[in-house]
Amino acid sequence: MDIGRVGLWSIGLRSEDPAARPRIAEAAAELEELGYGAVWLGSNPGVDDAVPLLEATSRLVVATGILNIWQYEAEAVAERQAAVAKHHPGRFLLGLGASHGPLVGDRYRRPYSAMVDYLDRLDAAGAPASQRMLAALGPKMLAASRDRSAGAHPYLVTSEHTRQAREILGQGPLLAPEVKVVLDEDPARARAAARAHLAFYLQLPNYTGNLLRLGFDDADMADGGSDRLVDAVFAWGDAEAIRRRMNEHLDAGADHVALHVITGDRTGLPLPQWRALAELNAP
Repeated sequence: MDIGRVGLWSIGLRSEDPAARPRIAEAAAELEELGYGAVWLGSNPGVDDAVPLLEATSRLVVATGILNIWQYEAEAVAERQAAVAKHHPGRFLLGLGASHGPLVGDRYRRPYSAMVDYLDRLDAAGAPASQRMLAALGPKMLAASRDRSAGAHPYLVTSEHTRQAREILGQGPLLAPEVKVVLDEDPARARAAARAHLAFYLQLPNYTGNLLRLGFDDADMADGGSDRLVDAVFAWGDAEAIRRRMNEHLDAGADHVALHVITGDRTGLPLPQWRALAELNAP
């Protein structure tokens, strides 16, 4: 499946409000014309959340980034994935993740084992491994991404994580990290916006544990995140600064970078920023 070199990660490109769907469809059509290869739907989307975007476009790949395995039964996901693939062949990518204990609650048990069981059920239902990716941070889940899917879609990572992930995946599997972007050249404003966004994720042990493995420490997690942490996880500045960070990930082994534009509106459609970043689609 060709997802191109640059994509966008967004919560705003999915909505349960029917009145919002025309606006989302128009945005998807524009993103395709701007040259983005894929869009990744955030905030625990289901397979059907991809359909309005697929219907509004002809080439754009739509991925779930990520579908929460505790929220959707594997057999139902396989059935809906097959139906979507029939109408939009080669354009839907099933991103799967085990989410986080504080968000899932009492059902959350042994996420790696739960993911392996979920993949077994998808296989038994006939869902193709070549059309799914895993939200993977640690070595075991990255290995599962390599062996049981088309590749990995890590979230909240640095270019060093991308390098380590490529070593585990080897050549062949897709590696498509999410990269957070603040289009602001003022260091104080950019870091303030980054910290406001990062605060939620620093409450989730899966992310903080991964950051600790990457060499950060508890002091980096305090007070919304140190400058060192913010500058490593976020790309901020003008479009050229974002290009440099994107290239760091590509040089480290990424095949595709899913740019996640951060503004004060977590669920909005930051079309001006997406337009400004469209130049990154040029070779």
